[in-house]
Amino acid sequence: MKKQLNSLQMILIMVFFHSYWANGQITNPAYKVLLGTLYKNEVPLISCDSAQALAKAVFLDTRARPEYDVSHIPGARWVGYEEFSLPKVRDISFQTPVVVYCSVGVRSERVGKKMREAGYTQVYNLNGSLFEWVNQDKPIVNAQGQPTQKVHAYSPAWGIWLRKGQKVYE
Repeated sequence: MKKQLNSLQMILIMVFFHSYWANGQITNPAYKVLLGTLYKNEVPLISCDSAQALAKAVFLDTRARPEYDVSHIPGARWVGYEEFSLPKVRDISFQTPVVVYCSVGVRSERVGKKMREAGYTQVYNLNGSLFEWVNQDKPIVNAQGQPTQKVHAYSPAWGIWLRKGQKVYE
């Protein structure tokens, strides 16, 4: 005889799956393990799907300018990592949702931490960053705003985590 799920069981299942997805699903288990060793958990993570759906979010690219010029998330604003300073983002309200990203999420986490310490209340680090964004077939554009498949893969050692797109190391 089959048991039917009661309301409490259904709610618990829904909460489990919501928290699983909201915490940022990574498509490659090995990449997920790597990220777990790299992130300091100082900035809340956001999944690619949740970031894409986040209304009125400002995307900030924290990579080096040549990486951004190869490709970036459509509408993303370049702020850099070495070049980052709070005056670069002073036009963003402290309550505006902000999604920071880089190649894998380490540089962006550090920039996001600076923003949170300065009083920005809704700063999220894109889980898996641009590599995972591309791995999940999300759109990217080049410096001219045209769709592209090229991704600056930072280095061959880091590029192994980029499973889709065309890797560029220039």
